[in-house]
Amino acid sequence: MAGSQGLSMDLPVIDLDVFLYKPRDSIEVQAECAKAANALITYGALVLHDSRVSEDDNTTFLDLLEDYFAQPEEDLKKDERPELSYQIGVTLENTEKPKCAVDEPCLNVIERLAPSERPLDIKGHEPDPKCRFFWRMVEAPPYKTQFPGLNADNITPDAPHIKQRWGPVMNQWGASMKNAVEGLTQMTAVGLGLPADTFKDAGRYGPHLLAPTASDLQKYGNVNTILAGFHTDLNFLTIHGRSRYPGLHIWARNTGKKIPVKIPQGNYLLVQAGKQLEHITGGLIKAGYHEVVVNESTVKVINDRKENSPDRPLVRISSTFFWHLSSDYDLVPIPQLKAKAKEVRAAQFNLGKDEGEEVEYPALKVGEQVSNELKHIALMAK
Repeated sequence: MAGSQGLSMDLPVIDLDVFLYKPRDSIEVQAECAKAANALITYGALVLHDSRVSEDDNTTFLDLLEDYFAQPEEDLKKDERPELSYQIGVTLENTEKPKCAVDEPCLNVIERLAPSERPLDIKGHEPDPKCRFFWRMVEAPPYKTQFPGLNADNITPDAPHIKQRWGPVMNQWGASMKNAVEGLTQMTAVGLGLPADTFKDAGRYGPHLLAPTASDLQKYGNVNTILAGFHTDLNFLTIHGRSRYPGLHIWARNTGKKIPVKIPQGNYLLVQAGKQLEHITGGLIKAGYHEVVVNESTVKVINDRKENSPDRPLVRISSTFFWHLSSDYDLVPIPQLKAKAKEVRAAQFNLGKDEGEEVEYPALKVGEQVSNELKHIALMAK
C-alpha cells in the first residue's frame, strides 16, 4: 500500500531503512530526516517503514492479548496495581477518563474544528470502556530515581495458557517497536538541526511501556461507541502496529481534518507525537489528538471475524508502545526550537489558523510532568 497507491490517511511515509543503512552525512539521509521532522511539525504523526519489523510478531502479540483479555474479570483484577497509579499491569474498563472532557484548552481545540471534523461528543463522557495492560521495556538507570512509582517491576499473568507465552511475546514485539521509535527519535533530532542522539539519550532510562488496550466488542460493538475519548498522549512518541479492527482517528495539526487511520500491511507502523515532545520543542511539534470509536468499518470487521474466526474472542486490541523520556530528566524547551515554534505559530495565524492561547512550557522533571498528566485522567490520586 506504500508508494504510488498513496496512503488513504495522507500522512508522510518515513523510511527508517534509509537512516539505518545509508551514510549519515548523505543527502538522502539528511532529506529523509528533514521529512520526518517536518511531518511531525505539520501533522503530529507519520507512518514509519522499518524492514526489521515483522507482521507475524504483531499477529502473535494480538492473539496473546485477545486470550488474556478474554479471561474472567476476577482473574484480570489480580494484575491490577492502583497503588502504582496503574502504571504497571492491567487497568480495567471504565477507569481511565479522557482528560479532554474536563480540560478547557482541549475543549477549545474541539470548538475550533469544523463541526464535520469534530470527535464524538465527550463533554458528558464517562470513563473509557477500554482495558489496558502496561509492560515495561526499560534499561535500569545507574542512579536512584526520584520517581520509583513510575518505574515499578513488571507483572506476568498467572493463567497457565498465558504465563509461558507472555514474556517472550511481549518482549519480542515490544523490542521491535522500541527499536523503530528510537531510530525515529534520531531522525527527528537530525531533521531539527540537533545532534542525532539528543532525544535518544534523554530517553535512555525512560519508563517505556508496551501498552495494548482492549475493548470488548461483544459489549461495546455498536456504531458511535467511544472506546477511547479524544485525547493526546503524555509521553514523547507513541508507536502503533496494525490493529485487527479499524476505529482510530487522528487529527492533523495543519488541516484540522479527522483522518481515519489505515496502516499498510507489512513493515509499517504509525507514530504520533506526545506531550513530552511538544514540551521539549516549545510547541514546535504539537502532541497529536486522537480517538478510538466503533464506526461502520469496525462493524464490518466484527462481522467478518464472527464468520471466519468464530472461536476467537471479539476483542479490539491496540498494538501500542509509549516511548518516554527518563523520569529524572529536566524537561525544558530547547531554545532554538522554541524560537522556531513562535515562527510556525505566527505563520499558521497568518494563514487564518488560530491555534488558541499560547502555551507556556515551564521547566520541570519528566516524572513531575507524567504525574501531573496522570491526575488529569484519574489514574493517580490527587
